[in-house]
Amino acid sequence: MLERLINIDINLFLFINGLHTPFWDQVMWFLSQKLVWAPLYLIIIAFIVKHFKWQSISIILAVILAVTLADQLAVEAFKEVFQRLRPTHNPGLKDIVHIVNNYRGGSYGFVSNHAANTFALSVFLSLLNRNRWFIISILFWAAAVSFSRIYLGVHFPADIIGGALLGTILAILVYYIFRKMSLFYVFVPKDKLVEIPVRKEERLEKG
Repeated sequence: MLERLINIDINLFLFINGLHTPFWDQVMWFLSQKLVWAPLYLIIIAFIVKHFKWQSISIILAVILAVTLADQLAVEAFKEVFQRLRPTHNPGLKDIVHIVNNYRGGSYGFVSNHAANTFALSVFLSLLNRNRWFIISILFWAAAVSFSRIYLGVHFPADIIGGALLGTILAILVYYIFRKMSLFYVFVPKDKLVEIPVRKEERLEKG
């Protein structure tokens, strides 16, 4: 059973990695870079500060905690434990993997730090801001960044799935711990607020 799953994982990797074109090479390379998303992170911080005021301090700390835990556990609890070679370092695959800009990554790939970090961030923010389009957009961003790692040949699909699950679980745990401590509330956009009806007798008393 395990061998069958590994074969499916490898075949799916080869299919995605084999979709390469010069145009998509550049797109996926761009998506995979960390510094290019600095403006997005600044926008997120500005949004948090604007809507949560003094509570933004605890929210930003919670985000940092979730992402840091995801990043460190991906290495210490998974990469160093399972030691699954990346496709670019796998003896049976490294010669047929399409790579971009000679980038091969470190030795081990399970689980993906990119997937763990981006999903930790996006899931946490999705729990904080319940706007449907925001949730769709931020999760699509995390999925696109994660997908780029398969395309670039440095991760198997299972590495991405594992990283996404790790980031999601940690984001949920950190979110609910901070909520339990009443350190912040959920932001609900005005168009999602439900007006509570007032009984006729109450309106007459107020009038």
